Amino acid sequence: MAHISETSGPHHVAIIMDGNGRWAQKRGRPRLFGHHAGAKRVREIVEACPDFGVKYLTIFAFSTENWKRTQSEVAGLMSLFRRYIQREAQALLKRGVRVRFIGDRLRLDPKLQKLMDDLETLTAENDHVHLTIALNYGGRDEVARATKRMAREVAAGKLDPESVDVETLAQFLDTRVLPDPDLVIRTSGEARISNFLLWQSAYSEYEFTEVLWPDFTNEVFGEILSRFGARERRFGAVTS
Repeated sequence: MAHISETSGPHHVAIIMDGNGRWAQKRGRPRLFGHHAGAKRVREIVEACPDFGVKYLTIFAFSTENWKRTQSEVAGLMSLFRRYIQREAQALLKRGVRVRFIGDRLRLDPKLQKLMDDLETLTAENDHVHLTIALNYGGRDEVARATKRMAREVAAGKLDPESVDVETLAQFLDTRVLPDPDLVIRTSGEARISNFLLWQSAYSEYEFTEVLWPDFTNEVFGEILSRFGARERRFGAVTS
């Protein structure tokens, strides 16, 4: 496994984990079979992060638009999320992984919400890797919810509207305690961002790979991170 320099590699990587369903269909299996394979891949990538100098990993698990899928697939995914949290909690704790969830939790089953809360509490002191799981998350929804919270602060006289700037809004986002992603990866060959971290990825580098998520090995991850080190990030400026 290639080791990526902590100075040249990205410290925060966000991943749109796409292609589970197609991976399963290619094998003549139901889509949920692919989602289970994808969940196993998450564990391997999380474990590899320290070797690559990745401190923060954010993964897109379920979007606000994914409710449009069949009832059976949605139910299967929610069951998978519950089992993943129950099965992985102690391993994440021992590996020093701090887990956070972003997204609108109110639509989720109360039992799942409690599991999410408990896992966040359990791992709150960890600092080896920061794993953020976007669950019932949408970038536009996040900004709308942040704006609503900010409007309440203004209405209550706690916030001067004239003082509001981009930094102010960022403090109301789900990701307010996280750095912006340096690199956003999307698997499965689709070249779109699908409402993921719209605000935070304004200056992120993007990598689109044909590899389906269940086939996204540590080696593929390392190759992408190595290419990141060769990019010049100017954040709107020009090279002198």
